[in-house]
Amino acid sequence: MSPEAPVAARLREALLPPGSRIGILGGGQLGRMTAMAAARLGYSCHIYCPSEDEPALQVTAAHTIAPYEDTVSLAAFADTVQVVTFEFENVPAEAAKTLAAKVPVRPGWKALHIAQNRLREKDFLKGIGVPTVDFRAVADVSALARAVREIGRPAVLKRAMLGYDGKGQVAIKAGTALDAAWAAMGAECGVVESFIEFASEVSVIVARGLDGTVATYDAVENRHVNHILDTTTAPARIEEALRIEAERLARHIAEALELVGLVAVEMFVTRDGRLLVNELAPRPHNSGHWTIDACATSQFEQLVRAVCGLPLGSTERHSDAVMKNLIGHEADDWLEVLADPSAKLHLYGKAPARPGRKMGHVTRLYRKTE
Repeated sequence: MSPEAPVAARLREALLPPGSRIGILGGGQLGRMTAMAAARLGYSCHIYCPSEDEPALQVTAAHTIAPYEDTVSLAAFADTVQVVTFEFENVPAEAAKTLAAKVPVRPGWKALHIAQNRLREKDFLKGIGVPTVDFRAVADVSALARAVREIGRPAVLKRAMLGYDGKGQVAIKAGTALDAAWAAMGAECGVVESFIEFASEVSVIVARGLDGTVATYDAVENRHVNHILDTTTAPARIEEALRIEAERLARHIAEALELVGLVAVEMFVTRDGRLLVNELAPRPHNSGHWTIDACATSQFEQLVRAVCGLPLGSTERHSDAVMKNLIGHEADDWLEVLADPSAKLHLYGKAPARPGRKMGHVTRLYRKTE
């Protein structure tokens, strides 16, 4: 028997065939699009989330409405599914750890634990040799003052936990009062980061299968407005050497996390041509929505393939694409979008529209360039 035979046998045993049920922690639009991709491959999904007013519930038959801290409900949920994944990283890591005692959780709770805390995330990246901005952990105003002296101004103070889309972030400029900045940040622990005058922001999404196979999507360029992703352009308009390095860094991070699933790696491109990794998201990502319409395998199908132990699909881009988020009342123009034959409209079933709320996205396809 070859040395590979026992490994192959274990992988076959771990494979979940169509007809199996996937548990998803979180009921937002990422869970919705994951469930839709799962259905096309013959899988059903069971959504676990605290609120009944979530878009993923509209496309799934099974759901549990309960707090993430409810261990009784988590145990009952685990009994109904064959694997669990999550659609956002603010699910308490303890919930994933509790579930992992009964059912496979992919990506594992380790990736979740790292990504949901900026300080742990930065320390992890530093530990595996990935370049980041200069940073300091701060736990009070005096520590903040020391960090600002060391890093200099301008800088950015960010809460360590539960910050996203610019929430819990405070710019520290020449005249900023540090006690006011600390109060505005609104958390007991934060991270001070040096301010970067970057040329652009890019991201790379990597999938890693149960067998360790890695598949990388093209690096894309992201533009934010009011700290919320506005557009993603695929492929990124960067030099070839930078593209290769961005994709290498993302693969390195996925392998270091030993995840089974997806990780999105967001990076700054500095004005002097360096890459600095900013954030990780071990789940489908807003900057990967273009893959639904422009790739052989979408990021959502790829997640389903990975967590179910299936072979990963091709990440080949058959078209160039620009994805535009529809924020708030921008989604009211849905009929105008549909009048454009090159536009692919995706609405999330949310109501009501509010400023800053992601209501959907539209992807426009173009002839592929090399």
